Amino acid sequence: MKGSDVTIERVSKAFGDFKALKNVGLEIRKGEFFSLLGPSGCGKTTLLRIIAGFETPDDGVVMIDGTNVLPLPPNKRHSNTVFQNYALFPHLSVFENVAFPLRLKKLPNAEIKKRVKEYLKLVELEAHAGKKPAMLSGGQKQRVAIARALINEPSVLLLDEPLSALDAKLRQHMLIELDRIHDKIGITFIYVTHDQQEALSVSDRIAVMCQGDVLQVGTPHEIYESPATDFVARFIGETNLFEGVVKSVEKIKDGPAGEAVLMAELDIPEIGKVKVTTVDDVKSGQTVSFTIRPEKIAISAEKPSTKRSDINTLAGVVDEPIYSGFQTKFYVRTSETTTFKVIKQHANYSDEGPDIVWKDSVYISWSADDGYIVETRKP
Repeated sequence: MKGSDVTIERVSKAFGDFKALKNVGLEIRKGEFFSLLGPSGCGKTTLLRIIAGFETPDDGVVMIDGTNVLPLPPNKRHSNTVFQNYALFPHLSVFENVAFPLRLKKLPNAEIKKRVKEYLKLVELEAHAGKKPAMLSGGQKQRVAIARALINEPSVLLLDEPLSALDAKLRQHMLIELDRIHDKIGITFIYVTHDQQEALSVSDRIAVMCQGDVLQVGTPHEIYESPATDFVARFIGETNLFEGVVKSVEKIKDGPAGEAVLMAELDIPEIGKVKVTTVDDVKSGQTVSFTIRPEKIAISAEKPSTKRSDINTLAGVVDEPIYSGFQTKFYVRTSETTTFKVIKQHANYSDEGPDIVWKDSVYISWSADDGYIVETRKP
């Protein structure tokens, strides 16, 4: 691995009365593609700028490979930043934009030519070396900015919402390109985004942030399947979220790590009794938040005939079916005040049209294993 470990300890930052970061701590591993994910104003860009050296924290330490870099200026930190607005020199060619950091170092022309050619090849822009930035597409400009940031061979590349100015299809293409570049050069990427799909698509791990706090750090699978708080459950993808009270708890088995797997019965005012398995230490009488992802819920016109005690079943009416080709999203009203989102994937060919339509009476069901109890922490 060519990258560096980045350690953030107790970092806080305020702008007047606004607390942008509150005692943040993170361990980013060498060579990781690590994303800082959260809504606008959550502190992710402020944290990136502190790592880069463009902001100074009020408290805390930032270490790269065990060395505190806070006393160092940005150009001494072995990190480079790719900005949202590209920050290219409009009067210089693609070649000269990429060569600029090397010319500042006064490297020999032959070395500059060799290295620029290498990095233009990496970002697949060799044929555009003589063009000015105005002649390039948004995706091409972003690739020039990436090549310029990488040519100094930093151990950490900081990316501040680098794809937000691009259209959806180009953004998806550039995500694949970024992942390819990361895999090829092997340095540490720290990527700031508010887009959940971007973070889930390319990250080794993700830190979900809200109001200056880090709420959860984990792999994309852990963040999506096992959200730590109700905010994370709502922010990552779509979910159905309810608050309820634990009525009973019983141990049903031991988990793979030796932990107790519990079956909890919740009383949720909007929907009644719900069963959910959990490894968290929940107790009768405790108020909790319960989440179930739309794709985990089955929908049918007939009541499920299963006799399993761990299946939750509700009757409802389809308020709105939204067909998207590969799937249909149903909004199913189960009471005057409660609507579930249910996603049905279309895995098989059908020439007869949908079997469930608007205003149909339906049943929705899910296993106790597919629901999740999360900490209640509203933004």
